Amino acid sequence: MPKFTSLINEEKMEPMKLKIKEMFAPAKKSIVGGGVKMNVEDLEITPGGMLVQKRDSGSNQTPISIPTIKVTVKFGSSFREIHISSTASFGELKKMLSEHTGLHQEDQKLIYKKKERDSKDFLDVAGVKNGSKLVLMEDTASRERRCLETLKNAKLEKASKSITQIMSEIDKLSEQVTGLEATASSRDGKVYEKDVNNLIELLMSKYVVLDGIAVKGDLNLQKRIQERRVRMCVETLDKLNSNGKIQMPKPMRRPEADLNQRNFTQQMAVQMQRQQSGQLESVVVTTKWETFD
Repeated sequence: MPKFTSLINEEKMEPMKLKIKEMFAPAKKSIVGGGVKMNVEDLEITPGGMLVQKRDSGSNQTPISIPTIKVTVKFGSSFREIHISSTASFGELKKMLSEHTGLHQEDQKLIYKKKERDSKDFLDVAGVKNGSKLVLMEDTASRERRCLETLKNAKLEKASKSITQIMSEIDKLSEQVTGLEATASSRDGKVYEKDVNNLIELLMSKYVVLDGIAVKGDLNLQKRIQERRVRMCVETLDKLNSNGKIQMPKPMRRPEADLNQRNFTQQMAVQMQRQQSGQLESVVVTTKWETFD
């Protein structure tokens, strides 16, 4: 008996479920325009905000072909015929003319109807059609600016490479300074004056090179950082000198034969230098004696 009652209840509830589904199901609205009834699913909104019928993406759709036009461009005493899309920009035309004339795209002036045209302007908007004539001129001011900009960029690139190279060299010298400082702080460590002086000379030479590099902005900041590193390394070496941590090397005695050979070599060098400068007078020896009454 309970099973029969449940079946009756389910039969009564089924029509109600169908009605609920119909209430919540998305309704297909239709729009009537021009005598044609269209569903909302068949419409789309264009970027301009217009409601139009959806385009068919199938193979039956015929693409719109953009016509190609031929324009005549006068450059100096010569004429060139260029085939280009009618919807292209003047910048694209300049790019094509650069291949024909060898004139850089940024150094070109395109004149159409006695008016210079911007590279961003479009041919069809400006009224350029098939058979139109244009005049190409060289923009000398733009060429000079571009050359100066190229030289400036090359100079900055060279300065950047120089600073990077010096930075690497300072890194190596800084490691040597740290090593000498650690040796001097140890109990049995010996630091010689010659090694310290050589390091100071190398560091100062890097400082001179950095000082001769004229840069601005980020490169100037990098340059100043490296200059400060050099000064800190030199100050560290000066502290070793002031603290008496440096040992003077003992002078080595040269043998007598080496000293004589060195003196003879120096005398010969002085004589040769005088002969070359014409300061050494020739001496003539004779055995004839002149007598005076």
